[in-house]
Amino acid sequence: MPFTIVAQVKKERLLALNPQVKTGKLKNGFSYYIQKNVEPKNRAILYLVVKAGSILENENQRGLAHFMEHMSFNGTKHFPKNELIEYLQKSGIRFGADLNAYTGFDETVYQLPIPTDNQQILKNGMLILRDWAQDACLDPEEIERERGVVLEEKRLRAGARQRVQDQTLPSLLNYSKYVKRLPIGTEEVLKNFTPEVIRSFYKDWYRPDLQAVIVVGDVDVQAIEAEIKRLFANLKMPAQAKKQQSYNIALDGKNKFKTVTDPELSETTIEILVKHKEQVIRREIDFKENLIRNLFSGMFAARLAEASKRSNAPFMKLNGGFGALMGGLNVLSISLTPRKDEFESGFKAAWTEVEGINRNGFTESELLRMKQQVVAQMEASLREKDKQTSTALADQYKVHFLKGEAVPGIEREFNLVKRMLPEITLAKVNGVAKTLMKAINRDVIITAPTAEKVNLPDENTVYTWMNTVQRSVIKPYVEAKTGRGLLSKRPVNGSIVGERQIPELGLTEWTLSNGARVVLKPTDYKNDEIVFLALSKGGTSLYRDADYESAANAAGIIASFGLGDHDNISLPKVLNGKQASVKPFIGDRVEGLQGGASVKDMGVAMELIHLYFTEPRKDTALFHTIIRNSAQQINMRYTDPNNIFADTVATVLGNYHPRKSGPTLDKLRSITLDKAFNIYQERFSDAGDFTFFFVGSFNIDTLRLQAEQYLASLPAKGLKEQANDLGIRTPTGKISKTVLSGKEDKATVKLVFTGDYEFNAQNNLSLIALQEILQFRLTERLRETEAGVYTPSVQIARTKYPANRYSFTVNFGCAPANVEKLIAATLEELKKLREKGVLATDLQKFKAEQIRQNELMENNNGFWLNYLSLQYLDDEDPKAFLKANETIEQLDTATLHAAAKAYLKEDNFIRFVLLPDL
Repeated sequence: MPFTIVAQVKKERLLALNPQVKTGKLKNGFSYYIQKNVEPKNRAILYLVVKAGSILENENQRGLAHFMEHMSFNGTKHFPKNELIEYLQKSGIRFGADLNAYTGFDETVYQLPIPTDNQQILKNGMLILRDWAQDACLDPEEIERERGVVLEEKRLRAGARQRVQDQTLPSLLNYSKYVKRLPIGTEEVLKNFTPEVIRSFYKDWYRPDLQAVIVVGDVDVQAIEAEIKRLFANLKMPAQAKKQQSYNIALDGKNKFKTVTDPELSETTIEILVKHKEQVIRREIDFKENLIRNLFSGMFAARLAEASKRSNAPFMKLNGGFGALMGGLNVLSISLTPRKDEFESGFKAAWTEVEGINRNGFTESELLRMKQQVVAQMEASLREKDKQTSTALADQYKVHFLKGEAVPGIEREFNLVKRMLPEITLAKVNGVAKTLMKAINRDVIITAPTAEKVNLPDENTVYTWMNTVQRSVIKPYVEAKTGRGLLSKRPVNGSIVGERQIPELGLTEWTLSNGARVVLKPTDYKNDEIVFLALSKGGTSLYRDADYESAANAAGIIASFGLGDHDNISLPKVLNGKQASVKPFIGDRVEGLQGGASVKDMGVAMELIHLYFTEPRKDTALFHTIIRNSAQQINMRYTDPNNIFADTVATVLGNYHPRKSGPTLDKLRSITLDKAFNIYQERFSDAGDFTFFFVGSFNIDTLRLQAEQYLASLPAKGLKEQANDLGIRTPTGKISKTVLSGKEDKATVKLVFTGDYEFNAQNNLSLIALQEILQFRLTERLRETEAGVYTPSVQIARTKYPANRYSFTVNFGCAPANVEKLIAATLEELKKLREKGVLATDLQKFKAEQIRQNELMENNNGFWLNYLSLQYLDDEDPKAFLKANETIEQLDTATLHAAAKAYLKEDNFIRFVLLPDL
């Protein structure tokens, strides 16, 4: 019998690797993956993957795997000191946004997106990977400078969430080594380790048998392979290579219970987590078992989500699913947020849903829907097989190298799913459900605000509730029939009464018989992606302050009720398997709809658009549930210091206007269902005032027919509204606001500079350039020189309506003791820009980055949708983008010096600081 079992295992077919990828291993053990892929064109993504993370650290190295990742950007053999980032920025690669890395428990991964239309940049990109692999300088002076940066990164993570994790993670991870090897490390080690200790980690674990290069993009595969062999074949193994021990979290068969309270938590949550051994997909049988688990997870999540949507549900949130944990474990998770004073009834109701699945299983209709959903997702992926992003492909090969997970390629995966799905019966899925829901290796974790501590159940109480449910009669799940389609009757067609072309952009504009305008940009950036947006001017600005809350929340409330003949539970079932979504919104100055669809399901999306205009639903019971749940959230909102700070910022920047301050119970009580419903109808009763934008892979003749049927048939009143100017402006002068809240030794700083300006293309570009250049300067000053922050950020905002206004906002976190020093350093950098102007090297970096970004954006449907809608909304020329790079090239330091003098002034300067209330 043992021989037979071994023979059967050997016969199990391993899933072959995607035939489009070229793989190999050098004599020193170094691995590589290379694939030609032209999405995006003239770009490649380069990864260096190291099978070494924090789990391999010694006690005196805790945090140094992550610190090593930082040091790889602080000097290598061919790019000493900060030359690496300088060189890449001049090549158009942004630090943080593009160039990045991460350290996990079991791996460290470096990511470098690189242009491939310049062979020298590509060759240097490969050289950078080679330097990271074994030639980081680890200069003692650079190590000392980086200590502060890493300690600030650690400081940023401090807070209620981290404190809760510190208390819950040990039992969740079965007291394994993973608990003591969090990648961020310990403050003691980070402050005190010597250069020799980190060099030891680098020497031991950055070695060829634990490394791989992944190159996916618009490259010559043979040339890249030759370059990999040339650069990486001479990587050396340590003279006495340490054995890499394999770490996994062992299942101990025990159930655990943990309650954690914290004064800064804003809600009570109970999580039930059932741990299982991870099953890596290597063979066809693994693929099939994973497919069954995915079907279960989707059905499980859908059942719980449906329960949470019911107006009489005694809980605010209920969700769950099956997925990865860490350390070789997967987990079935159930998360419940009970209503205040309804913990017992909420828990029992939630556990009844879970126990009902365990006892009675799913239904054939649920399985059929989930199979349809899986097929629809696979078909969508298959249609985009030649448009997959290089990053998505590289991520798959990363997992293959780290875990041996199969990557058969989308065509093979689709064929496997198509063959296996009919073989998967309801009995098989229900059998897996029982296995995954076993009452062993189960953790129950309750987290709550400290104020709720006296109301929390203990372990015996929770298990008593579970046992009560398990002894009760639970009727099998029965769902209402949803045989009807979306529309009860087809609308009477309108017509297209006007058409014009903008050939430079490939745009077509239609005027519909009801007055609506349609702007179309057919593209081939994706094979099966259509995105759309409908906009009309007005928004909440048309309503008095007393009705503002009803107006601002109307779209979200009404959309939560369902649509047409379908309530919020039946609508998702009608849309199951359809690649179509639409969401209404009402903003300060506009209202509209946004969404997307596949080519096949664009008709479904059009039906949804039509229904959001003509058949919104009204659900009194669900409305009261929404208000009650919102009241509980508001009551607990201000236990979180970040909410207090955010609301303070919003209130001051909004000049204390009631529309700009934070949520309150009085505001919530001012919302009525009738007001919200009537306002929604008013905003969407006149389609003739809307402009519809469509971008993507549509057939213009097909869309013409759909527009005539579903858009031109919408009601119209012939009105052309404009948004009102409510006169809300950021206050002038110098203002300082300090908020004392929180218990961690950390501060949050926000500096805001505002003013009037002339809205035009040149000034807008100058603002963008100053934002990026100030980002360069503050990163260099606050992070590299002062070592006082992890990552500062600079943001600009500009508006044409209701007034030409701009703002610069600088954000960073730091130690409270360093607040004044770092604010002074920030203001000093602004002063330098005003007085001395912009460095030519900084302008060069901005130009390179922005031009490279424009090259990527012009092949992106989402960019064009956003760009076109804003240009039309602001009454600007949509053809401006065609000259964007030319305009950038013409930008000079004199123009930016003048802009810095005008826009980086401290006349209107507001400083916000959040400090701990110790």
